Formats: sequence, C-alpha cells, structure tokens
Amino acid sequence: QVHLVESGGGSVQAGGSLRLSCSASGRTFSTFAMGWFRQAPGKDREFVASISWNGGTTSSTNSVKGRFTLARDNALNTVYLQMNSLKPEDTAVYYCAGRMSGMSGRYYDYPYWGQGTQVTVSS
Repeated sequence: QVHLVESGGGSVQAGGSLRLSCSASGRTFSTFAMGWFRQAPGKDREFVASISWNGGTTSSTNSVKGRFTLARDNALNTVYLQMNSLKPEDTAVYYCAGRMSGMSGRYYDYPYWGQGTQVTVSS
C-alpha cells in the first residue's frame, strides 16, 4: 500500500511559479511510475505529467511543455512538479498518483492517489 500526500499549492499571479510536492509512504515508491493530474471545476480530470520509476523518462501534456518540470527523489520518497509561467487556465486541484508499472497518461491506470492540492492563478 502507498499513501500519497500533496503539498505546495496556493494562489499566485499569472507568470508566477509554484512547486508541488508529493510525499509517499511505503517502501515500494521507488518502483512506482508517478503522475500528476489536475481537475478544474466542471471539467474532467486531465493528465499533466508523468515520470518513470527512476526519473529517467518524463512526459507531459502539450499545454504545460516548457513550463512545468517533473522530478523525483526516491531517497526522500518524493516527486516534484515545478510549475513556472503559470496561467489562469492552470487553475485546478492538482493530484499526484502512483502505479506499479510504466508511465501512463490515463487516470484510470493509477490505483494510488493523493487528496489533491489547490492551485489558483489570477490574471
């Protein structure tokens, strides 16, 4: 079992930055691919970015490419989402998720989820 807890959300102005963290309990974190998803009010949950178990491969949705960076520290059981040049359309609840297999952009592939952290970007 893996328990995930996100932190680092908040309110920023457009153009600002935030770094989200996702801390995991459990000894199997280092074998997990991790993903970040977000959900805005009235919208479906959407894929943001994912990272392989060793951090060697990342993938992100086109709307955040060049602005968001994903990294992980398996020694600290933590994955990070660095978000720069934030836009109002990035406003959402951000969730981290884990799966004991390869990366995926499909939310239903992930059995483990955090509780979410709110990110609000004002214009």
